[in-house]
Amino acid sequence: MADNFTSLSHENRIFKPHKDFSARAHIKSFAQYKKLYNESIKSPEKFWAREAKNELAWFKPWKKVLDWKVPSAKWFVGGQLNVSHNCLDKWLGTPTANKAALIWEGEPAAPGKPGEERTLTYKQLHHEVCLFANVLKKNGIKKGDRILIYLPMVPEAAIAMLACTRIGAVHSVVFGGFSAQSVADRVFDSQAKMIITADGGFRRGAVVPLKKNVDDAFPLNDAHGNCLTKTIEKVIVLKRAGNEVAFTPGRDVWWHEEVATVDANCPAEKMDSEAPLFILYTSGSTGKPKGILHTTAGYLLGAKMTSKYVFDLRDEDVYWCTADVGWVTGHSYVVYGPLANGATSLMYEGAPNFPEPDRFWRIVAKYGVTILYTAPTAIRAFMKWGDEWPKKHDLSSLRLLGTVGEPINPEAWMWYHTVIGRKRCPIVDTWWQTETGGIMITPLPGATPTKPGTATLPFFGILPEVVDDQGNAVPHNSGGKLVVRKPWPSMLRGLWGDPKRYKEVYWSEVPGSYFTGDGCRQDKDGYFWIVGRIDDVLNVAGHRIGTAEVESALVSNSKVAEAAVVGRPDALKGQALVAFVTLKTGVTATPALRDELRNHVGKEIGPVAKPDDIRFAEALPKTRSGKIMRRLLKQVASGAEIKGDTTTLEDLTVLTKLGSAED
Repeated sequence: MADNFTSLSHENRIFKPHKDFSARAHIKSFAQYKKLYNESIKSPEKFWAREAKNELAWFKPWKKVLDWKVPSAKWFVGGQLNVSHNCLDKWLGTPTANKAALIWEGEPAAPGKPGEERTLTYKQLHHEVCLFANVLKKNGIKKGDRILIYLPMVPEAAIAMLACTRIGAVHSVVFGGFSAQSVADRVFDSQAKMIITADGGFRRGAVVPLKKNVDDAFPLNDAHGNCLTKTIEKVIVLKRAGNEVAFTPGRDVWWHEEVATVDANCPAEKMDSEAPLFILYTSGSTGKPKGILHTTAGYLLGAKMTSKYVFDLRDEDVYWCTADVGWVTGHSYVVYGPLANGATSLMYEGAPNFPEPDRFWRIVAKYGVTILYTAPTAIRAFMKWGDEWPKKHDLSSLRLLGTVGEPINPEAWMWYHTVIGRKRCPIVDTWWQTETGGIMITPLPGATPTKPGTATLPFFGILPEVVDDQGNAVPHNSGGKLVVRKPWPSMLRGLWGDPKRYKEVYWSEVPGSYFTGDGCRQDKDGYFWIVGRIDDVLNVAGHRIGTAEVESALVSNSKVAEAAVVGRPDALKGQALVAFVTLKTGVTATPALRDELRNHVGKEIGPVAKPDDIRFAEALPKTRSGKIMRRLLKQVASGAEIKGDTTTLEDLTVLTKLGSAED
């Protein structure tokens, strides 16, 4: 399997941990890592029992560490704890209580104007979470109820999440860039009782109309005429942007008005280790988003341990993960992981280049950020904008850099290391997924020698393997499918309401093993080089987009007869979406129609899913059985020579008639 991001020349370029960093690190040497890793694989129950006891605060101890019957895992069976208690109450009465838990900066209105600022200590955050938890109770929310959170990147997003966990409600956060249709689909699948939203959020100086999107979701029906949002009883609205919004009496209430009616006395519920914690929807190749279910104890342990060891968190750190809480990275590494460690987590609402391309570096310098965790897409954009922007600012506070969301190409790794880290900051290139809950393959900064472009070696308790189509391990430097052979605490517990699909998607490709859907190879040192998705879910700028979803959106336009969507390599975003579209009889292909279709997809799914190219075609290449030959479309989209067997094509002339992006 070809590797789009790496070359063999980088495998011999090794960066060893600096001895001064290692001396203070939680894991100080490669030998220490290997000893702990070997224990975690050979005696997993003993290892995880010790870590769970040391890292988490329990109301009731567990009776059994692991109950495993493929594909169902139960961890710390019989134990009771609470996520909010572990993130907040645990620190009350300690010096951490008065330490900054969240530092938030809003998007600036214009160049030279600072954004809004807000800092919440652990004690203050605890107070706000208890207040809002009581608001949820007042509005009829009980343990086990599902709540949709559709907010901008503001402290209230974390407050809402933690309030849900405090009373045992199950949250499902929806990225603020998604559309009314996406909101409605997620409400319908989760059968949510409440939506928490805002009048709007800010992005590049414009207001994102979140409340309007929620209102637009209410009239939407499924294909059978069923109302998608009929289970919603209440909508709580945060006043953020100050824009005028419509209110439905009896359903819609203001956040600030509700908080004024309750007190802050809200003891944390004692939750079972396996109690549902959150549902997070991720794109699926069948078109219907998958509701990834995570539960309480195992997820929290994974988020806490990976935050502690991968980022080498110290008491004095100002830690900044740039992800939105609408993605799992925001769940694990903006909210739960850092707070469970008593760290200071920075949140930013806005774009990395608004009002100017030095926005991130301005924030790093202003707050003395010590740890920066961001996406390769952002790093490639920073490279494109030029070195002069980071060089305007004092970045000497940085001591550790991280990457997440997709494989990082070696050139971007080296730029990050040289220009941002000034050749002194270790880089942790992390591989994991929404489904895994936490980081799976990663360097440990005080212990692991790194190479540009590889996520290196597995975290404790993780047993990955690269296999062929029959599930057999392949030799080093041979490409294959990445699987995980053993269960781990933070793994997903299923797909919400769809156990059959859970088994088919993750446990049928290689029976008995978790199939990641990613291609991979190991080099001579055993380091893992992630190739990327090998199914029809594309990784576009760190966002997982299902091609079937985009195709469905295109075909829903009255002018489109058929559509096929594939990915092509993109220097900035990793992968770009290319749509091949055939139009209905009498419809003329025009540049205006191309723009119309792109905007249509943006409305149906969200701006992140807009195709980069739309190519009009007389017909799509199909086999005689009617299956679209996507392999050929991928080659056309990337400008490659058509290779491979084409004998099954129904019409060989179709390939010569596929449109270009410019026609």
